[in-house]
This record gives sequence, structure tokens and C-alpha cells, in this order.
Amino acid sequence: MSTHTAIRLQIPISGMSCAACVRRVEKVLTRVPGVDAAQVNLSTESAQLEAEPTLDVAALRAAVEKAGFGVPLTTTQLQISGMTCASCVGRVEKVLQRHPGVVAARVNLASESASIDTLGAPELSALIAAVERAGYGARPAQAERPAEPAGGLPAWWPAALALLLAAPLVAPMLLLPFGVQWMLPAWLQWALATPVQFWLGARFYRGAWHALRAGSGTMDLLVALGTSAAYGLSLYLWTQGHTHLYFEAAAVVVALVLLGKELELRARRRTSDAIRALERLRPDTARVRRDGVELELPLAQVRVGDLVSVRPGERIPVDGLVREGDSQADESLLTGEAAAVAKAPGDAVTGGAINGEGLLLVETTAIGAESRLARIIRLVEQAQGAKAPVQRLVDAVAAVFVPVVVGVALLTAIGWLFAGAGYEAALVNAVAVLVIACPCALGLATPTAIMVGTGVAARHGMLIRDAEALEHAQALRCVAFDKTGTLTEGRPTLLASAAVDADRDTLLRLAAALQSGSEHPLAHAVLSAAAGQTWPTASELRALPGRGIAGRVGERTLALGSRRLVDELGADVAALAATAAAEETQGRTLAWLVETGSAARVLGWFAFGDALKPSAPAAIARLHALGIRTVLLSGDRHAAVSAVASVLGIDDVRAEVLPEDKARVVGELRAPGTPVAMVGDGLNDAPALAAADVGFAMATGTDVAMQAAGVTLMRGDPRLVADAIDISRATLAKIRQNLFWAFAYNVIGIPLAALGYLSPVIAGAAMAFSSVSVVSNALRLRHWRPREDA
Repeated sequence: MSTHTAIRLQIPISGMSCAACVRRVEKVLTRVPGVDAAQVNLSTESAQLEAEPTLDVAALRAAVEKAGFGVPLTTTQLQISGMTCASCVGRVEKVLQRHPGVVAARVNLASESASIDTLGAPELSALIAAVERAGYGARPAQAERPAEPAGGLPAWWPAALALLLAAPLVAPMLLLPFGVQWMLPAWLQWALATPVQFWLGARFYRGAWHALRAGSGTMDLLVALGTSAAYGLSLYLWTQGHTHLYFEAAAVVVALVLLGKELELRARRRTSDAIRALERLRPDTARVRRDGVELELPLAQVRVGDLVSVRPGERIPVDGLVREGDSQADESLLTGEAAAVAKAPGDAVTGGAINGEGLLLVETTAIGAESRLARIIRLVEQAQGAKAPVQRLVDAVAAVFVPVVVGVALLTAIGWLFAGAGYEAALVNAVAVLVIACPCALGLATPTAIMVGTGVAARHGMLIRDAEALEHAQALRCVAFDKTGTLTEGRPTLLASAAVDADRDTLLRLAAALQSGSEHPLAHAVLSAAAGQTWPTASELRALPGRGIAGRVGERTLALGSRRLVDELGADVAALAATAAAEETQGRTLAWLVETGSAARVLGWFAFGDALKPSAPAAIARLHALGIRTVLLSGDRHAAVSAVASVLGIDDVRAEVLPEDKARVVGELRAPGTPVAMVGDGLNDAPALAAADVGFAMATGTDVAMQAAGVTLMRGDPRLVADAIDISRATLAKIRQNLFWAFAYNVIGIPLAALGYLSPVIAGAAMAFSSVSVVSNALRLRHWRPREDA
């Protein structure tokens, strides 16, 4: 290899632990075709490569991973300007993927963005330069969009001026139905059409030139070819003394396409409303208390551990824990829950929420990129920038679309000439074919629907991780639920009690006295039930491992515990055996209160259970209404799980399943080819969430569960599962509608133009508004609302 063609790459390597690992990685790297030399550094965990420009970086990464090491990827976001259609998307992706070190590039026409996966940190200036050489603009995603000069013209002025200049050219055509034969002088037609063609329409020539240089085709090329042909034909006919010219066709097509692009741009901006709404939640400053002094600081200067003062009605600037004050927080834009949430000392608050009527002092626990709001924004951006699997068909069509249209236009001209229609009619019909063909609608059909659908879902408390999760969710036919913390509150509560000869309040006060110093979940349930009452002080307390607790309350020696403890004490349970058995058949846990002494006797029992969430019955009913089978998958006792399933009407029960077996059970449910979802919130649910077609994680649970899931539910409401499936189905329906109309538009429009049924002016208007209609159809998703419970 000649040295001047060599490229140098530095890539990260993970998983190395010794010098032997270094030698092994170097051997693996040098065996990859295109790698000339490799030096691996253990201390920096990186490799320096000299390689051919044609190096397949995906193969390089696969080789290292096969050897048991990792090659972490870095994802970079760029904003791309100048794209007009699906062909532009494919072209920018190819340019980026050919850049050294790039593993994958995904370009989104609707958001005008590119997501680039690279080996190691990319050189942004080089990526931007590559995009600019292809004829497009690029800038880092976090950079501000270039501002219009002060006192400058608005962005829509080219379209407005083009329409103004083209209007006199169209006026004679509009008067024909009224019997008025009138035509502008040829020189005036030329004077009006020329600035539209070459000044206001210069963008089409620039785009066409860049496309030709890159050996590809775009919408710009079709518009430039079609309008130039109409303009050139008019010049020729003018020199030959003809009065019927086609300057109006060229000028009107340019004006209508400019108008269509402006309307499309305005509509596309509305697709990212969700991101902008979330970004507006971030305050610019925070009121920080340091050394007894309150300072108003930029948010970037706030540190973890700082105490932040939040006044009534202000947005909370940081994630943290309340240290002083009582209030409520409106978290509706973060969780989709309209009701304000009470906040007291010790409660967590989220940056972006609106404080209620109380003054809060918040200890900062997360800032910047680690805050909950920042993570939500990243998830939504990730989902909106992703490509759905259905997009592969569009990409394949877009790659050949423009060459095929140019070929059809040539065949149209040749066919009309052979039919004896003359070169004038042949050229006009060929121009109509070029003008009506629209790859824009194809390029916008999928991403606009995904952007709007995921944005609407985020506003209602559902974060969909990517387009693949969206597509899988709409096909679900079975949903498996974890029980504890998902369908139930996740903490035991006192549900019932019975006493032999004392009233129940006395029984509860005695139990509360024994439990007053305990941290056991059942103790919390007893103390919560006894809140508002006073109870005596217990002494001589001692824990009885695996059985319960014992102590003295006044002159009485008492024990509170399991049936095993009762049997050990020799107490007779006959008086309460029947009612206790009835509680146990419902899956409830019983604790017996026994007075010990010379002869132990049962005073009564307490029944504990994990109460169902109020929204759980509606959640199961909604899924059944969507035609989805439900399964309860839990490690709890069969009686407890069956009782919950019976109350909720769940179709299938899998109880006493160990955490490590949950993923296996999910695999069994998928075995018949049924798409399955798993809903959970705990660490032990993560493998099952990952094994399912779609994992739904409650944001009230662990971060591990959320990372394994395809959909994160921002509040612990199981009804959101049905809502997420419903919005997924609505989004995929919009994608299918958009793709149908985009394909149908071209399949019907191109033959009509070729057969001479459409003039270039009508073809231009149809092409200009086809993409607007696709975006407008996607925007109808903004009206989606969760279904009301019956």
C-alpha cells in the first residue's frame, strides 16, 4: 500500500486485563483485511491502526468481539440542511458511511438530522466537511441554528416572490373558460419567468449539480431538468415566431415547488413539538444556598450536593431530594399525570416539574446529562431519529427512483414522437413526467409518523426507545405482567384482622406497640394502619428469626408472628381457624398475636396483602379490548398469584417462578410465534424484559429494568401498557397510509403524465403538495388521546 493512501485510526478496546490480551488483540486486528499495522495500549485501552481507506470497520469490530473483547461505539448527532427527498437521505448516509471509522449512519429527513456510530471519538470537522462536499450543510446537533440577519427577509420570501412573478403568466389561462383570448407579449413572459427560473430556482440547479457529481439523483435534479426543458422549449418557439409558449409552466412549477417546500418545512417543525416542549422545561438558572447566602447561578454552575431554593410557582431546576418544606409538584409534562404530587422532606423531585404553593429546599442529586429530564430528551430523540424496519423498502425504492423517472421521461418523449405528435407535445409530456415524480413523500412517510407518534407517547408518559420497539408493540398478542410493584402497590398493607375476645382497635394497638421499632415491611403496614391512634410502650423486645417478634406491653407478655410461632407456643387456634383459612386461600399473609405466660392463648390475627393498584383492573380490561391475551408471571406463592389473577380476569397464571426462569417462561410464551411483551419494574425482571419482543419497564422501578426495556412507562400505571400499544398501532397505521399514498401518487401520476393527461403546471402543483399531505396526515396523530375507562 502506498503511504499517501493510508489512514490512521484510534479505536477503544474494552475487556483487556494483561499483556497477553494486548498481543491477542494486535494479532486479531492485523488479520482483518485492510489493516496494515496495529499497536494496542493496555493503559489507555485503545488501538492505533494504519489501514486502507476501504477498511470495513464493521468487520473490524466483529473480529475483536469474536476474540472476546469489546469495541465501544460513540454516537454523534449532526443537523443536516439542504435535503429535499429520500434520495438525499440515501446519499448523505453513503457519504457518512464511507468516512473512516464510521460503523453506521442513520439520516432522518423529517428532523433533518444524522446519527453516526463511530469507533472512538469522531473528528466532527471531517464529518461535516464530507457532508458539505456532497452538497449539503452540516453542524453539530447542539449548535444553534444560524440566525437570520437582523432586518433580513423572512424565510418564505422566495416562494412569495416566485408566486407573484408567475401569477401574470397564469392569468391568461384562467380567462380562457370565460372566452377571453389574451396572451402576454413573449418578451414580458420571458422577463417574468427568467428570474424565477435562474434566481429563485437556483437552489434546484445547485442541488442537481451536486447530485450529478455524486452520481445520484434527487428531487432537485427532476425539477431542474423539467423546468429547464420547458424554459428552453419556450425560447426555441419564441425564436421561431410561435405565440404559444411554455414559460408559465417553468415558472409556475418552480413557484409551486418552493411553496410546497415552505409549507412542508412549517409542518415538519410541528413534528418535533414534543422535544421543544421538553427542552423548555429546563430553567436557565437556579437559586443556590451556599454558606448561608442565596446566589442565583447559571444551571451549569450548580453542583451535586448543592441546596437549591425553589419558590412557589417556579420550575424545579434540578433533580434532588426535598430537605425542607411541603408542597405539590406538577409533573404532567414528564409523566403525563395531570394530578399534582405531594412533596415533603425526603421525597424526590424532578427537574422541570412546577412547584406548587410551598417553598422547597432541594438537595441536588443529578444535573446536566444525568438528570431525568435530559435522559427523557435523549430517549425521545433516539426514538425519533431511528428507522423503522419498514423503511428498508423505501430506501431500496429511493436508490433507483430518480434514474427510473428520467428513463420514463425519455421513453415518454420517444413514444410521443413515434406517435406523430411532434416534438413540442413530446417534450411537454416528458416535462410533466419529470415534474410530477416525487421522492419527497416517500422520504417523509415513515420518519414524520414516528416523530409525531413517539412525541405524543412521551407527552402521555410513555418513552418508546426506538422505531423497532414501536413496530413490535403494534403486533403484540400476549402481555406478561410481573405482580409485585407492577399490578400491585409493591408493599404489604393490613387488609383484615380478627380478635377472639378483644375489639380490633385494641388488638391493633398491642401489635403497633410490638412493631414500633421494627423496619420490617409488615411492621410498616401495622404502624400505617394504626396511624392516628396512641399505643403503649413495649419493653423487653426481642426478634424471633423466621417467626416474628416478642416483648412486654404493660403487664402482658406478647408475641406476634407466623403460624409456626403459634404452634411452638402451643396456643389453640380453633376459634379463628376458619376465618384464617379463608384469608390464606386469597393468598394473604397472616400474623398471629399471642399472649404468652403460663398458658399461651391466641388474641387474634392480622391479614396482610399487597393491594392492587386502583388502575390494574382497567389495564387488563383495555388489553382484552385490544384482543391481547394476558399472563401473570410471578415468583410469589400460587395462592397469592391466582387470587390476583382471578380478581383482574387475567387469562393465564405462572406462579413460583424464580427470577432466573422468567426469561425462559417468556421464551415459551413466544414459542408458537406469538409476539410477547413483558411488563416489570424490578432488577429480577431485566432478563425477561430483554427476552420479550417488547419490554415495558415502570420508571418507578430500577434503572436496570428501564435499560433492558423497549418502552419506559414514566409512572407506575399499568394502563399505560395498553396506551403504548394503542399509540404504536396508530403510528404504524399512519406509516402504512403515508407509504400507500406516496407509492400510489407516483404509480398513478407518472402514467397519467406520460399519457398526456396532466400539464406541467398541474403536475408541479401535485408534486409540491404531495409531501405536505404526507406530513399533515402524520400530524393528525397529535390528536391521539388515551381511551377513557368504562
